[in-house]
Amino acid sequence: MKRPEERFEFSAMPQRAKWSLPEGKRIAVYTVVNIEEWDIEKPIAREYVTSPAGVSTVPNVPNWAWHEYGMRVGIWRLLDFFNKHDLRATTAINATVCSGSGEPVARAMKEAGWEFMGHGYHQAALHTVEDQQENIRRSFEVLKEYTGKSPKGWLGPGLHETLDTLDYLAKAGFKYVCDFPMDEQPVEIKTSSSPIMAMPYSMELSDLPMMVVHTHESKVWYDRVIDQFDRLYEEGKEQPRVMSMSIHPYIMGVPHRLKHFEAAYEYMLSKDDVWFTTAEDIYNWYYNNLDE
Repeated sequence: MKRPEERFEFSAMPQRAKWSLPEGKRIAVYTVVNIEEWDIEKPIAREYVTSPAGVSTVPNVPNWAWHEYGMRVGIWRLLDFFNKHDLRATTAINATVCSGSGEPVARAMKEAGWEFMGHGYHQAALHTVEDQQENIRRSFEVLKEYTGKSPKGWLGPGLHETLDTLDYLAKAGFKYVCDFPMDEQPVEIKTSSSPIMAMPYSMELSDLPMMVVHTHESKVWYDRVIDQFDRLYEEGKEQPRVMSMSIHPYIMGVPHRLKHFEAAYEYMLSKDDVWFTTAEDIYNWYYNNLDE
């Protein structure tokens, strides 16, 4: 068991050598679409409508159905947008989706060429699973079999890990994680086997904390994404950056929010020197160009 400071060194952005992106781009932008399978016979992963008297209710019908809406309706709006603009996303997916009732969603994302990222075997924080190492291993194997290629990325449910998780992830074959939102460029982390990358990731550009936890109005998504992008785009002239957005079909796929997501993306698409990509492609670029 190692603490973070034993796995990587501190690095200040102004003191680094200049990084490069393909064709001299200023900024790499990628989107994570979270696809989950919620078990109605277990406590719900999160609530939009709280249970009466503050108790934990099982089954939690309205909040389970809220998530189900994302699979039945919301995800298809998101797929339509990405397909229209010839863009690919990265899906952080519970492995059980690939064989459960949500398999048509997994199939549509695979056919669209999206990257599949591990998001637990099922929707549960790794602290709570009976065998964390087996959960990670099964996630890797299911995604590998379903997509025909080894997954490289991992986003823990809720971004949560234990201090041993990185070692288990590297041993299973994962190459990068989004659970360390601590930088705007990739960071290499030591493990008990091969190194693993901390992929730049922004918790504050995730629709779950923004829209559900902090209860912002739908239009706040557009304002925050544009403000983040504009600053990173400007700074990227001197030192290229990575910007992530994390969305859920049952949150961003609803009608009153989707237009703000689309408008923010279309604003970014209007700019030059932006690399719209997947987390996997950022990982590949980073390691294929270390010596440049």
